[in-house]
Amino acid sequence: MKRHFNILFPVLAIVLLASCKKDGYKNDGGQSKAFVNMTTYEYLKSQKVFDSLVRLIDHAGMKDAINGDITFFATTNYGIADFVQARKIKRGAELGNENLPFTIDSLPKAQMADSLKTYMFAGKINRDQMSVAGQLYNSLLGPIPNIQFLINLRRTTDYGTYLNKVDYVRFTKVIGTRDDQEPDRTQIPQKDRDMSLDCQTSGIITTTGIVHVLDGNHRLFFNGDRLN
Repeated sequence: MKRHFNILFPVLAIVLLASCKKDGYKNDGGQSKAFVNMTTYEYLKSQKVFDSLVRLIDHAGMKDAINGDITFFATTNYGIADFVQARKIKRGAELGNENLPFTIDSLPKAQMADSLKTYMFAGKINRDQMSVAGQLYNSLLGPIPNIQFLINLRRTTDYGTYLNKVDYVRFTKVIGTRDDQEPDRTQIPQKDRDMSLDCQTSGIITTTGIVHVLDGNHRLFFNGDRLN
């Protein structure tokens, strides 16, 4: 899975040794082999870390959309498992049955299709099109009241012994105005705060589009419901 590194081996070793299971290949700054001779769907299906995502795409009937000329931010199995668990608990509470059978196939198809579109963006947005300042986008779902998505590079000098900088691809759900442009972020109510995460890997160029892989700790659709 470690396809996307363009930094010195000592830095890579440090990151991998410090990583947990969910983000065991969390690093960014490019990759050694960007192009894969597969469609986006085929690429996702070829990687076990996306087994649940592929199942959700099939369930929602989104294979053709995933294979469009798009940029796709992919969620790993961990984030989808947590989302399904949270939805199971919520539905079980509604029906008074905590042992309710609930799987990906229990999720509403039309709702899942629309929700998956929030990770899909028209055209190919690769690192060359990104900046530290970033750009706001509407996803393929179209304009959402009070919501946009910021795609940018988060620059860090944490590896200064080896490199001047490392740029992580960053994906942010912006609620209202951009938090990073507010004069005092501490005054932003919790419910109105932007939700940001780095990509584990970035710039996977398929025969149909671009894939960026979100941090393994990201729960699908930014869901925050309880897990127990």
